[in-house]
Amino acid sequence: MRKRKIQTKSLLAAGMTTTLALALVACGGNDDDGGGGGEGAGASKTNCANDIKVQDVPVVTYWGWFEDTAQTVDLFNESNDDVQICWTNAGQGADAYTKLSTSLQSNSGAPDIAQIEYDWLNSFLIQGGLVDMTEHGIEEYEDNFTAGAWRDVSSGDGVYAVPVDLGPVGMWYRQDIFDQHGIAVPTTWEEYAAAAQQLSAATGGETLIGNFAPNGQGQHYAFLDQAGATPFDFDNGNPTDISINHNDDASKKVFDYWIDLVDEDLVGTDQAWTPEFSTALGTGKYATAIYPVWYNIHIPALEGADSEAVWRAAPIPQWDGAEARQVNWGGSTLAVTVQADDAALATRVAAELYESQETKELGVEVGGLFLAYPEMIESSYFQDRPYEFYGGQQLNKEIFGQAALDYEGVTFSPFTQFYYDESQRLLSEAIEGNISAEEAADELQASLETYATEQGFTLK
Repeated sequence: MRKRKIQTKSLLAAGMTTTLALALVACGGNDDDGGGGGEGAGASKTNCANDIKVQDVPVVTYWGWFEDTAQTVDLFNESNDDVQICWTNAGQGADAYTKLSTSLQSNSGAPDIAQIEYDWLNSFLIQGGLVDMTEHGIEEYEDNFTAGAWRDVSSGDGVYAVPVDLGPVGMWYRQDIFDQHGIAVPTTWEEYAAAAQQLSAATGGETLIGNFAPNGQGQHYAFLDQAGATPFDFDNGNPTDISINHNDDASKKVFDYWIDLVDEDLVGTDQAWTPEFSTALGTGKYATAIYPVWYNIHIPALEGADSEAVWRAAPIPQWDGAEARQVNWGGSTLAVTVQADDAALATRVAAELYESQETKELGVEVGGLFLAYPEMIESSYFQDRPYEFYGGQQLNKEIFGQAALDYEGVTFSPFTQFYYDESQRLLSEAIEGNISAEEAADELQASLETYATEQGFTLK
């Protein structure tokens, strides 16, 4: 039986390098190489972007891209005399994931610790590339993290990464536009659709309530989770089995809702992360953006931003106002790869990198991170932080802190890029009116089932 699993896992991993070459570019971060390595550079204990503070002790290699990483690693190295970190900025998104996947498949060149976003962990699990940290005492750190973040790094009985940050989702909105037209801030999706009608009527369709991006896969996944859908059921304890549920009632409700708004010309359909979307949001074409807490740094830098705009944040609208369900979009983890020289030591380093208050504050103030630590989320330091661009609104206290604590976690696809590509393709077809929202859900279900079977999975 064990031999069969190994053979199947090899089959599942066979297409990973090509798939990850098209990986979704991560939100935020830094494209600079950081001085450590270059294209195709593998993990090396001598090719560091930082200085090793203590000699003749074990060195753990680390690939990461957070803005605070250089300072955080230096602080860790200064504070530990029994282990040091050798950090390399190996890129992010497509660059980092392709490089990591290639290193894992070639059994050479991977770091001890790699920064990986939550939605990509399972893609590396099916390569057999990540260490189960429960074998190295990770459970003693569980209470340091939110329950939702811990679920996101767990699969079956195993834990395959340490949570770092989260992206609790809220609603960024133009208070000046809402006030001008007498529109109340929506608290439910029904109210959101009504506000869309009211705003369109008041402006002759010049101002829309928001945008439904064909390539907004992270956002779409959060919408599905909030509606009660479970698109994937995958357990690394049974790595060849998978359940796919993308055309259930909850999923179709989400697709129907947004495609109806598209069909009624009440929302835009600009691609996310494009100048067109940035300009539309900046100039007031869109009055809201359903985005995570980390989007607060993007709004002040929107293309052609209206200097008179008044931006505020509110909780994400709910399907049932009496039973709020909070969701997450984005955030990263620290995973230990199977090439780690000392997996137990690497697990400890990953778990303790942001353990001190000093490194937490670097993560918040330099990295712009919403850390997945309840101790930090609930602290007065974090809760009372004012955000001047948003009129001094205490975003963490009023909206995103409780949203992060209430987030319950999800299970992501083990073939992330294929899923994202197919989702974008079929939602684009629905947006263009070539197929209905329900047909998009049905076709996505069929496509995912076919692909999973071809990759060696057994459908549950």
